Order: sequence, then C-alpha cells, then structure tokens
Amino acid sequence: MEEKMENSLESATLPEERIVLIGGRWAGKSWSGNTILRGERFQYGRVRTTQVEVRHGEVEGRKLTVVDAPGWSSSLSLTDIPEGEKQSFKLYASKSPPGPHVFLLVLPIDSAFTQEQRTTLEEHMKLLGGQVWRFTMVLFTCGDYLGEKTIEQHIESEGEALKWLIGRCGNRYHVFNNKDKANLSQVSVLLEKIDEMMKNNGGASYKIDEQTFQIITGKQKDVTRRAKERQTNAEKQRQQRIKLIPEEKKTIPKLQMILLGSRNVGKTSVGNTILGFKEQEGGKRTANSVVKRGFVGEIDVTLIDTPGWWKGFPAWDTPEIIKEEIIHSMFLCPPGPHIFLLVIDAHASFHNIHLEAVTSHLELLGEGVWKHTMIVFTRGDWLGAKSIEEFIEGEGEALQCLVDRCENRYHVISNKNANDREQITELMKKITETVAENGWNYFAPDQQRLDRIKEKRKCVKEAALLRQKQVNAMRDSAGSRVRLDALKVVLLGEKRFGKSATGNTILRKDVFATCQNEQNREENGVVAGRQVTVIDTPGWWKESSHWTKVLDKEIARGLSLSPSGVHAVLLVVPLIPTFGDPQRVAVEEHMNLFDARIWKHTIVVFTHGDELADRSVEEHIESEHQSLRWLVDQCENKYHTINTVKKSDMTQVTELFEKIEEMVAGNGGQLFCPAMEETHQRIGEKAHRNQLKNILKQRLASEFKRRELQLIMGFRQTLRDLLADIQASPVATKPRFFNGDITNKTNKVTKYRKNYKKGEEEKLEAKISREIEKLNEEIMKSPTLQSSMDILVPDLAGDSPAQSLSLSDQKISDSNFDKVLGWLSNLHVRTNRDNQLTVNFSETSGYRSVLSLDFDSGSIINE
Repeated sequence: MEEKMENSLESATLPEERIVLIGGRWAGKSWSGNTILRGERFQYGRVRTTQVEVRHGEVEGRKLTVVDAPGWSSSLSLTDIPEGEKQSFKLYASKSPPGPHVFLLVLPIDSAFTQEQRTTLEEHMKLLGGQVWRFTMVLFTCGDYLGEKTIEQHIESEGEALKWLIGRCGNRYHVFNNKDKANLSQVSVLLEKIDEMMKNNGGASYKIDEQTFQIITGKQKDVTRRAKERQTNAEKQRQQRIKLIPEEKKTIPKLQMILLGSRNVGKTSVGNTILGFKEQEGGKRTANSVVKRGFVGEIDVTLIDTPGWWKGFPAWDTPEIIKEEIIHSMFLCPPGPHIFLLVIDAHASFHNIHLEAVTSHLELLGEGVWKHTMIVFTRGDWLGAKSIEEFIEGEGEALQCLVDRCENRYHVISNKNANDREQITELMKKITETVAENGWNYFAPDQQRLDRIKEKRKCVKEAALLRQKQVNAMRDSAGSRVRLDALKVVLLGEKRFGKSATGNTILRKDVFATCQNEQNREENGVVAGRQVTVIDTPGWWKESSHWTKVLDKEIARGLSLSPSGVHAVLLVVPLIPTFGDPQRVAVEEHMNLFDARIWKHTIVVFTHGDELADRSVEEHIESEHQSLRWLVDQCENKYHTINTVKKSDMTQVTELFEKIEEMVAGNGGQLFCPAMEETHQRIGEKAHRNQLKNILKQRLASEFKRRELQLIMGFRQTLRDLLADIQASPVATKPRFFNGDITNKTNKVTKYRKNYKKGEEEKLEAKISREIEKLNEEIMKSPTLQSSMDILVPDLAGDSPAQSLSLSDQKISDSNFDKVLGWLSNLHVRTNRDNQLTVNFSETSGYRSVLSLDFDSGSIINE
C-alpha cells in the first residue's frame, strides 16, 4: 500500500506534456500516437478515426496526454467540410485541459505535399486562430521512404508548399520511421524537441477562446435537442405510413427505382449495395442512364443509375445531354418509377448552392416528384457516434429544408459495409411505406417529353455529322502542314476553366499552379520533339462586377511576352458547366481588346474531355447553347479536346500540335502579335464605358428607390386611414348602461354589435381589397429594386463602382466619352403620363431622350 501511494505521489510530481495529433486522413496519426505512448493505445491501419480519442501514459519521466483527432480530407476545401466537423475541430484542444502544449501536424513522406493540400491545411489552421502556429510542430511519418536522403534534402526538393509549412512552424519538425518501431530514441528526440518548444513558449499552452467555446458547445447542445425532435417526428410520420399498408402488401412483388444525385456521392455504390453486387465503382463515371435488375429478398427490383450533376451547379449549368439522360431515365422502367432515391454524401457540406442544384435537377422530372423522393445518405460510417439527425440539424437550413421537402423520408447507408443486409432490409421497408403513401402508384412521365428528346437527338446527330464533314473539308483544303521545331502558345480563358491544368498537360509536367493566378507565367519544355513555350495568362471573371483595368492589361501583356508573336491562342472552355450567354459576353469582351485577326489564330480547347464518354465533341457542340456554336464558328471550326485526367495520353497533345501547325500553314506562316498601343486604347475605352454604365446605374437605382419609397409611404397612409375608420366606429366605443334590466340591455348591445360589425367588416374588407388592387397595379408597373435592375438593365446590374481615370487614360481616347460623362452628371430620371421612365439630358447638350422600358424583352429603347 505504501509503495502504491509512493508511486502515485511520484506520478503527480512528473512534468506533464499534452499533445494533439492533427493532419489529413491516412497520414499515420494513430500509429504515431502508439509510437509516442509505446503501446497499442489507438486503433490504426484500415480503421479510420471518426471521433476524437484521448489516451494517457508515462514516458521517460513525463506524464503524457495524447489526443488523436479525426483527419481531414486533403481533397476538400473548408467550404466542402460539414459544419459540425468544423466546430468539433475547434474544440479538439479542449480534450486535454487546460490546453495542449503542442499540435503535432502529421505528414507522410511517401506522398507529395501539394499546393492544394497547403490550402486545405491553412484553412483548417485558421479555425484554431493565429496563435496556433507557435504551438505547432510537423511530424513526418514513413521516414523509411527517405532512403539515403536527409529530411532537410526532402524538404528542399519537395517544393514551395512544404517549405512554406516548415517556415510557418518555426523550423520545428521531426521524423518517425515506420519500419523501425523498436528504435525508442526517435520518441526521446521528439520529446526533447517538445521540451525545447515549451521552454520557448514560457511553459504556456494553447488556450481556446472562452467565448468561442461557449458558443460552439451551446450550438452542439441545441443541435442534439433538435435532432431528437426530428427523430421523434420522423418516427411519427413513418408510423402513419405503416398504417396504410395492408397485411397482404407487406412486401411489393415488383419495385422500380431511379438513383439521382451529384457526382462522387456514391450513387453507383448505393445501387450495387441494394442489389448485392460486389463490383466496385473503380472511379468510372456514369455517363448514361444504366438499367440494373436483381432481387432483394423476394422483391423484383429494377434500378436505374443516372449521370450525376456537378455538385453545387444548378440545372441551367448542366449540359443538355446530361439533363436529357436524367429525364430519359423515367422511360427506361415503364410505366414509370415508384420512387426516386436522392443520394447525398453524409460526409460533405450541404449549403444553399447544393439545395438549388438538387431542386433544379429534380424539378426537371415534373410536378409531384417530391412525393416520390427519398433521401439516401451515403458514407454513414464517417458519422461515427453522431446520428444522421445530428448531421441534418448541424449542417444548417439548406439540408433541413431538403429533408422537410421529402417529409422526413431518409435513410443512411454505409457503402463500406456492403455485407450488412440489415441496412438494405430497412431501406426497402421505408420505400414500401412511401409507395403505400402514394397509393401504390407509379410516377408516370409525359410521353411527349420522350418524343421531344428523340427528335432533338436525331437533329443533333445530323448537325454533328455535318460539322465533322466541314472540319475534315477545311483541314483537307488547308495548306500543307509543316512540322515546326518550336511552338509558342498562349492560354486564355475564364477563371476555373482549366487553363493551368491544360498547360501542365501540354508540357507533360506540373509547372503551373492550378489556383487563381493573377500574373502571366511562361514555361518551356521539349514535347513530341518540339521546343514548346506555354504562356499562362490570368483568367477573367464571368461577372463584370469583378472587372479591373489591371487584370485586362496583364492578360494583354501575356500575348506580347513573345516579341515575334505566338503560333496559337488557345481559348480554354470546359465541357461542363455549360457555355451560355454570360460566358459568351465575357469571351467577346476580352477577345475584342485585340484586333479581329486574333480569331484566325485561335483554337478552342475543350477541357474535361472525359465528360464526353461515348459521344463526340461535335454532338456536345450541337446539343448545347447557341453561344457555344457561335464561339466555334468564330474560330472557323478550329477546336480540340483535352482530357486533363489522362495526362499520360500523348496522342491528344500531338494531335493538338498538328492542328496548330495546320492553322499556321493556313495563315501563311504568320504568327499573332497584337498591336499593344491599340489594345491599351481599347482597354481605356472599356474603362470609360464601365464608368458611364455605373453612373447610369446609380441614377436608375436612385429612381427605383424613390418609387419604392413612395409605395411604402402610400401603403402606410392607407393603413393609418383604415385604423382611424376602425377607431371611429361604435364597436370601439364602450356602451353606457343606465337603470333597467342589465340582461336585456346586454342582449340588445350584442345583437347591435353583430349587425354593425358584419356591415362594417364588409365595408372595410372592400376598402382593403381596393387598396390592395391599387398596390398590385403599382407594383406590377414598378418591380422591386433588385428585380427591376435585373430585368431592365441586365448588363449594368452587377457592375463595379466607377474606376478612377488618370490623365494618361483620358488622353488615350479620342472619343467624346468625357463630354458624355458631363451630360450624365446632369441626368434626370422621371416618369411620363404613360409611366415610362424618361432620361432628359440638359437642354444645352443637344440631346433629349426618353428611355422606354420594354418589359417583354427586358430592353431599353432610346427614343
């Protein structure tokens, strides 16, 4: 007993070190925790850490507390991570009170630390606040992969992202060798480094802001409460559905289902799990609607897997072919599906953009689709101890709205545990209950929609064949191609369209960072026996509100980096999202900065070539928005497709080079070199035009605000008048009683009140109705401010504030922009007797205009 007490006292006097292990998934955090504590304290290997775990131990005269935190996905940005997970991440430090002395940021040496991974890591560290870096040390795992190389040589050879991280951690790092577990010295050295760091920090530990702690814990309690309420309500609704099922229909002999959802949520895996198929997705994308059949118990199941839409992109950004495939799926299981299974990833965020994407795609199927829809949450194994209701309530209003729209019809599946048939049995019960609620009816599609799809596809195929013939004829009639030993190309396009990835594919090496670059970058390489120079320019924004003169000048400078000119301008356009009017306007504005010759030297390069599946690029062009056909026609049918996923496919790069050489031959060997003085003049004129637009926009906005204020004030006065009428009525006056029978008088007053009240209510209702009609007429004539701006002046609605113009800019333009600016400063916006907005310039200007607003076309007509 005395010995036990002595050991306890000795333990109490030992120095304490509190460690939190953080990092990406599969980095080796749990394994590192075991190495530090010198025992199998955390599960590791194929078992994923889904919730925070705390272990204690004594190592080399120290009391250690080690916290193993769930890893983050290196492929997801912070916006893609569920809200609950982000909140929990902020509280990991609270698991080792009063706070950790060190965060060990675990990185495996056997995989590269990319710029994208840096971004993800940096976003996570920001959740912990700026102070976290002084308590952070990098712990490298898989040290055996170094071979003869030192860790310092590895850091220097890996690139800027890793060097940035080491610098951010104050050059604090350590290496664990996985294959040398018996080497206890690697732990001893780590603990010494931690001791040194603690000394430099004055023995302080990382502290969570108390207010942040209280807010998050309060939210978590509220989520737990609401989750229980949802679970209770869902069970009540389910019991009501169960009552609709007669004993003889406990199981349906035949069931037809359609899987819907965005990409990479596990739709195909859900289908395979339901049908008991062992085949895996293997990363292959579903390009067409696929019919699968099988038995689930005694139920004959027909299941259709549909192409997924890009997560967060609404239906109007989805290519027509994919939308047609989704609609066409309903006709693959006549007379129609019993139910739509909407697949949602339970380990990813779900915001308003995702709700809009889901809603717009499901409503393609027709009215009443929601009554036949059930949500299936995938990756349920990542929820850990958290219930699906906690995920729904913790993620926010968007997901709650979706679940409510499906009337609490949802189910969770663990795709990793496909052998668990109980989860499928439970799903089939819920589906049966939903079918019963819908009167055992199919969701019957409109046959005319199928006829329209067939007719359109026929026209698309014919147009695609015609375009292919035109392209072949043009290539045959072009001048003889001469193989060039050196090629210079410049990449143009919108941000996030894949320019940098295209440049990397062409050069067959990762030299351009696939992030939003703001400056030109030139790289060289020898590819297919040619010396190739690629200039990557900054991408432009689709929205004109983000336009800056500096960006346009930098893009223009990119085309002048080669003094002799460039062989080709590669205009990068993705096959998805769709290329519509906004994208066309942005392209046209930027191409117009150069002279018209640029189109002769331009090739459209379609990225995401894997999107085509078994379709031709010509079929994509012909099926899409007319803006895409306009673009291809502008480039005289010069286009090429690149699959940036298959970088090793050399033929796609070689074929692009051949097309460039054909184009150069057709241009008589001339290269494109823009006249920069004229280009800068056009940029200056564009700045002037933007300033004009903004002045007009401000005046129109002011007028709309004034009109809306009038309506509001008028409505307020109407309410005041009605209130005065009510107050003046006898009903509001308290009756005075004199001597006599109180009962009789009460009866008389009651009768009087009823008759009077009925008459007056009718008058007031009529008056209110008249006023509402008047207000409706006014509102129809004058839409609300924002919608008015969108309808009447769509190209001005989002413009940025006017740009300041230097004297040199004013000298560039020889137009009358400055005079017009003067006229606009005295501009008056009024309404005439026909309620038209009129724009009257000053009498001395020589201009007088009436702005007629054409509500049908959304245009402004100058009269």
